[in-house]
Amino acid sequence: MDDRDLVIKPQKPKGEDGYKTFSVRVKEELVVQIDAMSTSTGRSRNELIGILLEYAIGHCKVEQ
Repeated sequence: MDDRDLVIKPQKPKGEDGYKTFSVRVKEELVVQIDAMSTSTGRSRNELIGILLEYAIGHCKVEQ
């Protein structure tokens, strides 16, 4: 193979990348806050929601 060859590898089927897409319903005020955070950090709304969810799950305690 030559250094100039273009190598194209098969793409994983959708859903096998470790991510799952789903819908969630939230209050408009929360969306405004997330959008403001998105603007100030340069991160997407989706990325921020993932970060916030990971933090919340790691700092959540379930009582019986």
